Order: sequence, then structure tokens, then C-alpha cells
Amino acid sequence: MTIKIVTDSTCDLPQRVVDELDITVIPLYINIGSAGYLDGVELTREEFYRSLPNYSPHPTTAAPGWEVFRRAYEQLAEQGATQILSIHISESLSATVDVARIAARETSMIPVTVLDARQLSLGTGFQVETAARAAMEGRSMEEILRLLEDQITRTHVFAALDTLEYLRRSGRMNGAIAGLGHLLQLKPLLRMHDGNPSAERVRTSQRAIKRLLEILREISPLERVALVHTHAAEQAEELLEKARSLLPNGEIISVDITPVIGANIGPGAIGFACVSAGKN
Repeated sequence: MTIKIVTDSTCDLPQRVVDELDITVIPLYINIGSAGYLDGVELTREEFYRSLPNYSPHPTTAAPGWEVFRRAYEQLAEQGATQILSIHISESLSATVDVARIAARETSMIPVTVLDARQLSLGTGFQVETAARAAMEGRSMEEILRLLEDQITRTHVFAALDTLEYLRRSGRMNGAIAGLGHLLQLKPLLRMHDGNPSAERVRTSQRAIKRLLEILREISPLERVALVHTHAAEQAEELLEKARSLLPNGEIISVDITPVIGANIGPGAIGFACVSAGKN
């Protein structure tokens, strides 16, 4: 039995982890004007975030066709896989998981299980890594899915945005609310847990940082944690220093969020992807 793991480029896993665990990552598309780019392949994050404020019209994003997923599944079957687990960004945020489900139904060479991660960014990435390590240990599909269902309930991603402007540009929020936020200098704080996105608004950047630390305390103790940001590495490191006493020992990675997500939230966002400790 050989189970292989497939995901999409919104998972934000570092390339070294993808390579080490032999994970297949299917890139989504980011469309800028009349040009389309494969996320993480044809457009660097630095290039994207540097140019994002000046793009007109605003970039759009899309999942590839189901045939792309099916080809990936069939290629893994040809390489010796006997089952595939395909894990993708929450269906509350993207149609990607639905496209993967169509591809799974159209794939006859190998059984494909599609899982809605009910998360984004490293909230998904942590699940993908857990699944890949469990598969390497020889765990069954049923065992891996039980591990992930437990982990999903303990996974939280939350970040403070620098501005509401990019949510407004992307059409993800009411324009009047975005205008109000700009007028009052409100700072949006977005949260994702178990497939349910939510938002808070605070008045200043200082208050936004304070609220991030409050949330970190609320979900502690932590099993895993990473910094996530949109082209704001310096601000993320400052946040890390403020949060150090709340974090587990070991390396805390810092990840620049994929442009597919960043197009909607804009540069300057900082936050955390966390997995709370399980009950003994």
C-alpha cells in the first residue's frame, strides 16, 4: 500500500518540506490583466506584492480545470501509488476542492479521497504535512483521515490586515464597509477555524497586535505554530518577539502567504497558523 498526498499551492508549505515528503502541489492561477500565471511557479511573491498596489484591474484567481488534477492523480498511479489523498483549501473560500472532487470521480486508475481542509495557508499545510508523514509510516487511509479530522478541530489561522482596501478591490466585502474602515483607520482581523471564516475590526495597528496575542493565549497550549504574512517579514519578526513566551520550543517558521490569497488581503498582513495541543 502506497498512499500519496496531493494539495494545492495555497498550502504555503516550504519547498524543503514538499521535497522531503514527496508531496504533489498543484498550482492555482493568478490572473493579472490578460496574463495568467501559475501560482508559485511563474510569478515570485516578491514581484507580486511589490506590484500589487498598482495593478489595474485588480488580480483575480482561479483553480485549474479538473483535467489537471486527474493527470496528477494518474501520474502518481503510474509511479506506483495505490491510493491518493488530495487535501485542499476550504470550500468556503475556494472552488478548488470541488474541482478535485470532479477529478477524483473521473479517475479510474486509482482510488482518490478528497478532503476539504477547512483551512487556508499553513492551516492546510500542517494537515498536508501530517498526512504525508503518516503515509510514510505506513498508516492506512482511515487512520490518516482520523488524524486529520482531529487536527482540523485544533487548527487556527488568524491575521491582522494592514487595510480593508484589497478586500474591497477583490469584491470580497461590501464597498461601503471598506470605505468606513478607511475613514476610521480601522484594522481588520481575519480568523479561520474549522471551515468558518470570521472577522473583527480594531482601531489601530497596536490594538491589532494586542488582539493577535490575546487569541494566541486563548488557544494555548500550542502543538505547532508558524508566522504567516504578506510580504511583511520584518513586522512578522517583531510580532514573533512579542509572542515568544507563548510559543512552543523549536523552530518557528515564517511564511510569505501565496499571492492567490494575498490578492484578497493585500500586503502588510501578519498573523499565525497554529495547532492547539491535543488532550492527553
